[in-house]
Amino acid sequence: MGSATEYRDRVTDMAERVAEHFRNVSSPATGTPLDELRRRVDAVDLDAEPVGGAGAIEEIDSLYLQEAVWFHHPDYLAHLNCPVDVNAVAAETALASVNTSVDTYDQSRVATLIERHVLAWAAEKIGFTQGDGIFTSGGTQSNLQALFLARQAALAGFSGRERSERQAGLVVLTTEESHFSVDKSALLLGLADDAVVTVASDSEGRMDPESLEHRLTAALAEGRVPMAICATAGTTDRGRIDPLPRIADIAERHDVWLHADAAYGGALLVSPTRRGLLAGIERARSVTIDFHKGFFQPVSSSALILRDRQDFRLGTWHADYLNPEESDEPNQVDKSLQTTRRFDALKLFATLRGTGSRAIGESIDQVIDVARETREFLECHETLRLLSGSDLSTVIFRWQPDGVSDADADALVAPIRRHFLESGRLFVAKTVLDGRPALKLTLLNPDVRIDHLMDRLNVVADLAADLHERASLGGNTGLGTTRPFPHPTEESHA
Repeated sequence: MGSATEYRDRVTDMAERVAEHFRNVSSPATGTPLDELRRRVDAVDLDAEPVGGAGAIEEIDSLYLQEAVWFHHPDYLAHLNCPVDVNAVAAETALASVNTSVDTYDQSRVATLIERHVLAWAAEKIGFTQGDGIFTSGGTQSNLQALFLARQAALAGFSGRERSERQAGLVVLTTEESHFSVDKSALLLGLADDAVVTVASDSEGRMDPESLEHRLTAALAEGRVPMAICATAGTTDRGRIDPLPRIADIAERHDVWLHADAAYGGALLVSPTRRGLLAGIERARSVTIDFHKGFFQPVSSSALILRDRQDFRLGTWHADYLNPEESDEPNQVDKSLQTTRRFDALKLFATLRGTGSRAIGESIDQVIDVARETREFLECHETLRLLSGSDLSTVIFRWQPDGVSDADADALVAPIRRHFLESGRLFVAKTVLDGRPALKLTLLNPDVRIDHLMDRLNVVADLAADLHERASLGGNTGLGTTRPFPHPTEESHA
């Protein structure tokens, strides 16, 4: 689909354009309205005469790069999106160009061995001596596959009507703080509508082991079958890590599959100072890790790691034309829900070899340290109220000076977020905590420092005060006025 010269020219052209944007973007996004973006995209006639390779790149620049959301920018503070390691980006270029699919050995050869080597490293970091894993499209798929394997284990030895009746009684125990993919997976796996049993959280947002024991024994008393316990090592909102050792005690006592969703907190595996927060994770039967979060990988890069590699056989399916049962070749499709699958492991391999696991761990420590400093700043702020602690890098807060009612404070959360989103200048998230709306920062950029965040939070406070005053005077709260941000230095984009 092109000569070596054309390949070099296209890749070089695109790389130079991306580098130029990295140097020069002054905000996370442009703030171009949704309707205008839709108009521009809809105006492209995909059946028109081709514009050629150079023309297509020019179009991508103006349509996509000019309007992208830049996660490396220090004012992007909204979600679990990270700046990416440049070594991983270089590897992305290689794997996309070669177009390797790591489903069977004959399609991938050394790529299969590299993926297995990286997964063995991850399993060892967890503490799995007989473990194995598979790369997936993301944490949602990793959680789905974990629960699929747990379901298969719970139904092993049953068939026909007995199997159907047993499946109808399967339950998954987790908290309201867990990722929504747990509920979604239960639906996709054909479990009963009430199969996900909610376990209470403590006052800080971690799973309450006493509630887990109570709900599990109650399910058994009702004749139901606990299929899995889903603990979370890094909840999306509060960034909390469930008490894994005590949860593992309960799972082992009742012989229930324990899955640890460490999509967010998995990077602590390489932290020089916080690895202990994941104590007990080695007792889980399966673990989800999103490398495209705390390991600074391009999307997508996630993996499901199993304590016992034999558990993958619960979901293996053989096809004569692809991975026949008698084959002795290392076919990764034997372990995967996907067939055709990207060689995402190469990106993490490049990061571990080029940047190093210690540097990654130090970076995630830096992020968590700055999040802690930010929460300390909010604890003393005159008008912004810190609403929760965190084991990781989230900051949940609300503007509510003394004398402002809950209703008035709640009413400002959405307009504040919308104002910054529509301007493209500052990205913060909105969530609900204890039944009330709140603003949230999720820090994953190790180049962002506390002074920068203090300034931006003061900007948020200024806007909130302006919007509140407008509302008090009977005006609308659509857009406030805030002081301009200074142009970030090139160093802040690194």
